[in-house]
Amino acid sequence: MILNFINKNRDTILYGISLAFLLFFLKWIELRFIIINHTFEIYAGIIAVLFTALGIWLALKLNKPKVETKIIEKAVSVNDFSFNEAAMTDLGLSKRELDVLQLMAEGLSNQEIAERLFVSLNTIKTHTSNLFEKLDVKRRTQAVEKAKRLSLIP
Repeated sequence: MILNFINKNRDTILYGISLAFLLFFLKWIELRFIIINHTFEIYAGIIAVLFTALGIWLALKLNKPKVETKIIEKAVSVNDFSFNEAAMTDLGLSKRELDVLQLMAEGLSNQEIAERLFVSLNTIKTHTSNLFEKLDVKRRTQAVEKAKRLSLIP
């Protein structure tokens, strides 16, 4: 049945195959013609894409922050501490505020400081806010660091 169909329509099938081949050949010639006539544009486009990719890669490499962590070991001697009375009077710190600051440096919470000094929690909060104001800091760690720098606590 298929052979019978092919024998009857042989000329039409050959004509269709030859037209398909001719169409393929013409498209191939057209492509070659486009490539030959537009080689400069094609090469410029390829170079532009390569340089764009290179620019993106380079920007990513250059903008990456280089973070280096250095550990510096330094001997700290507690014996060399000398209390700075002038800084205490300049700042206007009271003896009780200095006690609170010392206990803050030991890492105690407000409740623990209150229990150790036998005062209420609100009193410690008041002393702490006064310390922050007088030392011009916002956090406990900043207050301890500044007090150590000023030689108010060891």
